[in-house]
Amino acid sequence: MIRTTQRRTLTLEAPEEPGRPAHVSAASGLVRVGPWLYIVADDALHLAIFPARGDAPGRSVRLFPGDLPDEAKARKAAKPDLEVLCLLGPLADAPHGALLALPSGSTETRRRGAVVPLAADGMLAGTVRPVDCSALYAQLTRELGPLNIEGAAVVGGRLRLLNRGNGDTGSDALVDLDRERTQRGLEVGALGPDVVRTTRRWELGRAGGVRLSFTDASPLPDGRLVFTAAAEDTRDAYADGPVAGSAVGVLAQDGTPVFLDAVDAKVKLEGVDARVEGGRVHLLLVADADDPAVAAPLLEAVLDVPA
Repeated sequence: MIRTTQRRTLTLEAPEEPGRPAHVSAASGLVRVGPWLYIVADDALHLAIFPARGDAPGRSVRLFPGDLPDEAKARKAAKPDLEVLCLLGPLADAPHGALLALPSGSTETRRRGAVVPLAADGMLAGTVRPVDCSALYAQLTRELGPLNIEGAAVVGGRLRLLNRGNGDTGSDALVDLDRERTQRGLEVGALGPDVVRTTRRWELGRAGGVRLSFTDASPLPDGRLVFTAAAEDTRDAYADGPVAGSAVGVLAQDGTPVFLDAVDAKVKLEGVDARVEGGRVHLLLVADADDPAVAAPLLEAVLDVPA
């Protein structure tokens, strides 16, 4: 079992919206860039930024205009459901790279992403640009059935997406996108079916009798991917359910799972950032409590796998 330590909770300097708590609750994607941690939440219109060291409160930057309803059911129906945050290389208007936030695609209203340019020091720079994922997600739905994109990472000439197979009808799958075609699509603000190279389904097993499904990914320097998975007892990609546990695994360069182990904390892991330090794979992890009143934790762990 993987031992985790809680480093902090994700408190903010100010609420993202009037009347909301001053914290990130539904943390769903995590990327570390230099001295900064970037986090998206699946119930917000903002990107949260925290110092990578210490426990100073973070701040938020708006990704999309407008406001979300306060009432829980209405908010769930209206939210963009950003589940993915990954680091991209240079783009035409982002010479130092960019962050890519992607939605789950679990409903037709959850198909809007965003590109966020970065400066050389890892701080945000430039204008946030929307990305229309509708055509790409429509194609993936035809191939995979119910869609719930939860993780992404650049691996060589591919942008690899992880689909979470909630419920008995969903499929855990790897979707490899052509990196050059994806980059061109991001630069014009829309991703189409032409970027898809391959799709492959996987089964990750069960925890507490509940199916484990992909929830995020982070690349290692040699082309492997560290991924998180959660066992959430839910019928589909829309409804929440009780969580039986979470796990962390590793995919080989070809996408084959080569390691999987449970974590000791009974949380729904939704985000991971992996890096090699001192010959070991160190992880930062975020979890979603599915409760807006509860601040999401930032956890850390070390994987017992070759770095």
